Amino acid sequence: MRVYVPLTLPGLAEAYKAGQLGPAPLDAFAITPALREWYVSDDVEELEYAALGRAAQGSLRRLAADPGAPRRRVVVAVDVADQLVSADPDAPGEVRLSAAVPLKKAAAVHVDADDAEQDVAAAAAALGAADQGDDDAQFTVDGADDHELMWFGVQEIPNLI
Repeated sequence: MRVYVPLTLPGLAEAYKAGQLGPAPLDAFAITPALREWYVSDDVEELEYAALGRAAQGSLRRLAADPGAPRRRVVVAVDVADQLVSADPDAPGEVRLSAAVPLKKAAAVHVDADDAEQDVAAAAAALGAADQGDDDAQFTVDGADDHELMWFGVQEIPNLI
């Protein structure tokens, strides 16, 4: 199963140094029955894109909690055995991995481009207010989604960190 693990650049550096994503349990995102119902599509590529988007939101939450991290969302796509994954039936796409995952199982790394940093920084700063129902803050948070995450091969991680 392909899962999308939200990180920050410092989190990616730690994973690279350790050679694994972890420790377990590890929060991630994937195509789940709840995501299929929420997104209302049977197209696997669209569903994977939706799961990636949910992981990008997870990365934004990590950025909001780490003010020292560079303001770029990071998502690592990894393939794991189905038995390592448990889905939250009430949260579209949210899964939990029961074991750390070797970084060599990663299929790709998705990272914001430099030009997204200002919007991502504003979104991270506005996240708390958006969670409280502030529509203007939600508009700012949604602005980060206007930036597509770039695709990088796993061998490019040293250049990213």
